[in-house]
This record gives sequence, C-alpha cells and structure tokens, in this order.
Amino acid sequence: MKKIKISGYYFITDEKLSKAGNVSDVKNAVSAGVKIVQYRNKCGSTKEMYDEAVKLKKICCKKNVIFIINDRMDIAIASAADGVHIGQDDMPYSIARKILGKNKIIGVTVHTLKEAMNAEKSGADYLGVSPIFSTDTKSDAGKPCGISLIKKIKSHINRTIPIVAIGGINLSNAKEVISAGADGLCAISAVITKKNVKKEIKKFQKLFDNADDTKCHSESKGKVTPKVSS
Repeated sequence: MKKIKISGYYFITDEKLSKAGNVSDVKNAVSAGVKIVQYRNKCGSTKEMYDEAVKLKKICCKKNVIFIINDRMDIAIASAADGVHIGQDDMPYSIARKILGKNKIIGVTVHTLKEAMNAEKSGADYLGVSPIFSTDTKSDAGKPCGISLIKKIKSHINRTIPIVAIGGINLSNAKEVISAGADGLCAISAVITKKNVKKEIKKFQKLFDNADDTKCHSESKGKVTPKVSS
C-alpha cells in the first residue's frame, strides 16, 4: 500500500456531461485547488484517450496534482499517470499491481463492507465508496449504499486508507457525507454541468475547510492546560 493523502474534492472527468470539455474542466479543477484528478473516458478510442491523457497529465504535473486513469492500465503506463482506479468488475487488484509495479497508486471502488475489507487486505491505496446516493451519472452504479457504509468502513479498516465518496452527491447532502468520515468526495453532475466549474468545486472545498476548522476547535476545547507551580 502506498500512503497517499486525499482531502477535499476528488475530480473525475465526464466528456458526455461536460459543457467545456475535459481539458478545460481539469484546468479549472486544478485552479480550484483539487489535489487529485481521475481521467474517465468510456467512449473514446485508445488513440484519443492516450492523446488526451498526455495533455491532462501535463496540466496536473505543473501543480503537483495526482493524475489517475480509470481502469485502463495501458493508458496509465503510456501517459506516465500516477496510477489507476479500478472497479469490482475490472482487472483484479493483484494483477494490476503486477503490471504497474509497487510505486503506482491503485484505488478500488467498493460497494460493501466486505469489498472494502478485501480491498484493504489486497493493498489498495484508497477506496472509492459508491454510490452513496441514487445517481444517473453512471448507469451501472448499482443501488445506493448510504452514508452508513462510510461509517462502517471507517470503523473496520486502517484509518490511514483514504475514503472517497461518490454517487448522487451535491451541495445539499455533502455535509453529511463529510461528517460520516469521507476524506474526499466527487459530485460530477453538480460540477461539470455548470458554467463555472472552478466556482462550483470551490463550494465543495469550502465544506471541507469548515469541517477541519470545526474539528480543530473541538480538539482545542478538549485540551486541559496544566497548572505550573511557582
């Protein structure tokens, strides 16, 4: 397992939903302070994916942003991406690790506690918990698992493994997702279907900033200042 830190908005591309295109969206995401970008393209040819992945990798590299490829290990290797994200029906983690080597990041989508524990045991670098709520963005997303699954996974796995929540998330329910313990979240439809992608992402980033401020305040209140005898 490669220890990585994920906090805040996790950006995933979607050519079909995007108003401005993947390149523009990623530029705006990076500008908004996103620290990890996943390139997902289920429709393009291998050549198209490679060409676009190279462009997106350069954008991310300039700002030291982690660049992940969804599923396609050949594209990840060819574009020098930082790693891949795989689902339960994709290449098994053990084979993906053999192909990519020990230094690449591998994230795994999970839908149940059992899948999360298996992914942890295998050595996944982070988990994508999905779908939290009902979503139309991904046709094969499955039934919503709710925020209760985030809490269960947090209580059963190593807390150093980041959890990213995805599926049906928007500004009205994002707070409860963060409160449940998600280290990061993605809200594809709530962001890239809007005119100002950067502005929308910052709204979600602010929720994480506020959560961190609240946590720090609570911890400081609980501290007892020792008395110094004269």
